[in-house]
Amino acid sequence: MWQLDSPVRHYPWGSRTVIPELLGLPSPAEQPFAELWMGAHPDAPSRLADGTGLDQAIAANPDELLGTRVRDRFGPRLPFLMKVLAADTPLSLQAHPTTAQAEVGFAAEEAAGVPHDDPTRTFKDPFHKPEILLAITPVEALCGFRPVEESLHCLAKLQLPELMPTIAALATGGLRAAIPQLLALSALRKTSLVSAVAARAASFVAAHDPEFINTYRWAASLAETYPGDPGVVISLMCNHLRLAPGEAVFLPAGNLHAYLCGAGVEVMASSDNVLRGGLTSKHVDLAALIEVLDFTDGRVPVIHPVLGPGGLRYPVPVDDFDLTRCQVDVDPGVLTTSGPQLLLCAEGTARLTAADGELVLEQGQSAFVPAGAPITARGPAVLYRSTTALR
Repeated sequence: MWQLDSPVRHYPWGSRTVIPELLGLPSPAEQPFAELWMGAHPDAPSRLADGTGLDQAIAANPDELLGTRVRDRFGPRLPFLMKVLAADTPLSLQAHPTTAQAEVGFAAEEAAGVPHDDPTRTFKDPFHKPEILLAITPVEALCGFRPVEESLHCLAKLQLPELMPTIAALATGGLRAAIPQLLALSALRKTSLVSAVAARAASFVAAHDPEFINTYRWAASLAETYPGDPGVVISLMCNHLRLAPGEAVFLPAGNLHAYLCGAGVEVMASSDNVLRGGLTSKHVDLAALIEVLDFTDGRVPVIHPVLGPGGLRYPVPVDDFDLTRCQVDVDPGVLTTSGPQLLLCAEGTARLTAADGELVLEQGQSAFVPAGAPITARGPAVLYRSTTALR
């Protein structure tokens, strides 16, 4: 077992309280703490006590640390990344590619010589990035496209002439016609449209009209931060999801989404491929985004846990990762798995025992456990465990 020194990413949308309090730092912090990364992603790997990156340690000994089944399936790399994500303000509207799309896009940019740190680079690696977010505070998010009939009603209720082209495109060609139509507008028309939508949405909120009130409230708020951004209008066509602590959502490739506020434990395939569609000042590659978007409409299900080995497991339809919430008591419990594990102590103190000794994790600390290593844990503590879903 190795205790990890895991990096924090400081993005403007981050919280100044959630991650600092988890890490036992002064709160509120002077700068926003957006994400705590635990894993072996080469952009920001966790480090061992001697300063070695976890990615380097795994590359040097993949069979022992990952196990041959994981190495054969994913190569000599840890296939998942675990984060604590804490948002005080909305993240960008975004989607992630499939593996095939990522491989093609990455190869094309490599052949074109686009530097990996170029802000206009779209594909950072050749991997997909499905993800799950497990709420640890109440979370609000935009997740996928709501049913088209509902979107048409939401747009038409605003009674804006500026929205008529979008409504017509949605009614005749569906989302696959309406979204590109919005994104292709001139800057002047985007500004006029978003301003009109924000003002009318705010009027419905002020009138306490309950229908779509939260959708309209967020549209008006987003327009204040991103005037002229078509993502404000797109948000009206997205499912608005509220997660209570302990609930989770899975986001597959192509799902258009944006976390609006709240904090959670996030586990994903180890990739940094993000294609932004709005609500951002960063690069937006419209052609690539339209190529990867899943225009299917409908509800996005909330994931509730099932009892599994070690605790409450949140099942996902991919084998790159698996997430379990482990309530550890004073009596030792078995946490052994066939694959590699990342363990985050979220509450209390966990004492991990393996063949090579004992490791004590305080709140906010994390550890890497090699594949198949016999391990027990005792608390009281709450651990979040990520591993692969290979069985």
